[in-house]
Amino acid sequence: MRNIDRLMGEYSESHQNPTNKMIHNIAVPAIYFVTFGLLYAIPVPEIMVKFDVTFAHVAIIPVLFYYFKLSGPVGAAMTVMSILVFFGIKILERQGISIWQFSLALFVVMWIFQFIGHKIEGKKPSFFKDLQFLLVGPVWVVAPLLKKMNISY
Repeated sequence: MRNIDRLMGEYSESHQNPTNKMIHNIAVPAIYFVTFGLLYAIPVPEIMVKFDVTFAHVAIIPVLFYYFKLSGPVGAAMTVMSILVFFGIKILERQGISIWQFSLALFVVMWIFQFIGHKIEGKKPSFFKDLQFLLVGPVWVVAPLLKKMNISY
C-alpha cells in the first residue's frame, strides 16, 4: 500500500461523522491559510526584505516537498492551494488588515471548532498519534476535488 493511501485511510478513520467532516472541510483550509499568515507576519532580516521573501515563503518549500513526495497530483493540488493562500494574504495586506492579528484569531477559533468536531466524532484528532497528520488534513480536504476531476492521487 502506498504511503498516501495509508495516511488517507488512517486520517479518514477519525473523520466519519458528517458534522465533523463539515467542520474539517472549513477549518482545515482556514488553518492552513492562517498558519502561513502567521509565518508571513514574522519580521524578517533585511536580506529577505530585499528579495521580498518571508518565513512563509521559506516554510512552504519543505511543505510542498512533503506533498510532492506523497504524490505528484497531491503536490500539484497543494501548490495551487498554497498560491491561493499567498494571494489571500496579499489581499488582506492591501486592505490594511493586520495579518498576524487576523491569523491568530482565526487560528484559535478554527482549532476550537476542530476539537468540537472531534468531540462530536468521539475520536481524538489524528495528529495526537502522528504529527504528520497536520499536513495530511489539507490533502484529505483536497482529495474529493481531485476525485471529481478524475485525478487519482
